[in-house]
Amino acid sequence: MALTQVNVPDLGGIDEVEVIEICVKAGDHLENEEALIVLESDKATMEVPAPFTGTVKEILVAVGDKVSTGSHVANMETQTEASTAVEKTEAPKQDSAPVEKPVEVKKPNDNTPQEVDVVVPDLGGVDKVEIIELSVAPGDELAFEESLMVLESDKATMEIPAPHAGKLISFAVKVGDKVSQGDVVGKMLVVQTVEEKSQPVASTVASKEEKTPAKNENTKPVTTVASSNSDGSGAVHAGPAVRKLARELGVDLTQVRGSGPRDRIQKHDLHDFVKQRVNNPTSSTLSVKGSDEDFSKYGEIRETALTKIKQVTARNMVASWTTIPQVTQFDEADITELEAYRKQSMGALLPEGVKVSPLAFIVKACVKALKAFPEFNSSLGPNADTLILKQYFNIGIAVDTPDGLLVPVIKAADQKGVVEVATASSDLAKKAREKKLPMDAMSGASFTISSLGGIGGTSFTPIVNAPQVAILGVSKASYKPVWNGQEFEPRLMLPLSMSYDHRVIDGAQAARFTRYLCELLTDVRHLLL
Repeated sequence: MALTQVNVPDLGGIDEVEVIEICVKAGDHLENEEALIVLESDKATMEVPAPFTGTVKEILVAVGDKVSTGSHVANMETQTEASTAVEKTEAPKQDSAPVEKPVEVKKPNDNTPQEVDVVVPDLGGVDKVEIIELSVAPGDELAFEESLMVLESDKATMEIPAPHAGKLISFAVKVGDKVSQGDVVGKMLVVQTVEEKSQPVASTVASKEEKTPAKNENTKPVTTVASSNSDGSGAVHAGPAVRKLARELGVDLTQVRGSGPRDRIQKHDLHDFVKQRVNNPTSSTLSVKGSDEDFSKYGEIRETALTKIKQVTARNMVASWTTIPQVTQFDEADITELEAYRKQSMGALLPEGVKVSPLAFIVKACVKALKAFPEFNSSLGPNADTLILKQYFNIGIAVDTPDGLLVPVIKAADQKGVVEVATASSDLAKKAREKKLPMDAMSGASFTISSLGGIGGTSFTPIVNAPQVAILGVSKASYKPVWNGQEFEPRLMLPLSMSYDHRVIDGAQAARFTRYLCELLTDVRHLLL
């Protein structure tokens, strides 16, 4: 076993950097390049990684300590054939002063505004860094070195500052794009009468020779780059390790309150946030993340933007699916007599032009079932320790539109007859497809029905629409041979899928509710009682 020092690597000329987070403790086993501590300067957040795979023997610094290039911050043990004496992992030597790229804009004597490119500065050898935030918008007046955008690599979060004071004309990039040193990311309109002083526009890094570690050197130099911070502008004060964890958990960091220095978000803040949202799904802000894989390497692709409706639906579905323990109960309703009545007898009773689909009967059956089983018409209280039983029956009906799924609501469905329900649902569906639904027409639902009967399928698992606790899925009815005690006879069977929040409803309740619903639909006379 060899005991090896872990020293702060080359910080690119920055001195006296504060330790803001200790990521490990003595006894922890670390993989090579896993974070040991996190440092922060005025404009940078950086991790000091483990120089090899091994075990942490001791951490020699505490949160709040100031360290510099070469500071001894930890000891680690690893299996090696070398001597067991304490070895020292030195930071790269700085043979020359940090390179500072002058930023100069010479103006005509009449102070005429000049359009200049905003270029990504030296990133310390890091290439293809993703843009995770645009901090300003075209038209904004910017001060010298005010943050324009935030980039993020595997090891660091960095700001690109304004190279001059002036007005931002345009961005040539968007969130998600990847940029490298020298890329033009925007244009500014600059007016100045005095040349700006030469300043490093981002992190000052060592020369090319300094960026190349010694042959036997284990400690990987950390790219010293700027980080976003919580300054009221909507930016987030968090390190790369925390940001990575947030992506894995699907958490929007702008919603998390940090407990570290200057409201910095730490890992335990994320865990506390997720626990709170699991117990309070109504205010969930879990975000939607897709894949960042380059699929074009496998063949031709075509990219198209999701509609706003689909983006909102995706966020809501992710929030519901990740915060509600859902179970689905399946059953079948014999609607042979109901369909015969709907098609033959009811037609003569309807006003001209009005058509009643099976959905109108299903809505009325659901209302009666919700009265018999009030837990299905409820929501959990704010702390998930009370149940809010609703005394109204507003039924949401999922409608498929060209832009995505909308859920208009039939208000006071218990006070409407079958014909009134049919008229209301038809009118709402038409407005939804014509993009004429008022916003209040999609709020206040206490229970939702998602019907795919007109499309097909034998069953599916609908996702509970939080803060509701149940949703009914309806598939396409089909004739099946059913044993009547003496023989098989063809019966029109309607598949039902009842998804429910298992924190509120148990399996036995769900089975009884769904069976009762089936009995109501089997004999239409039950709906009149």
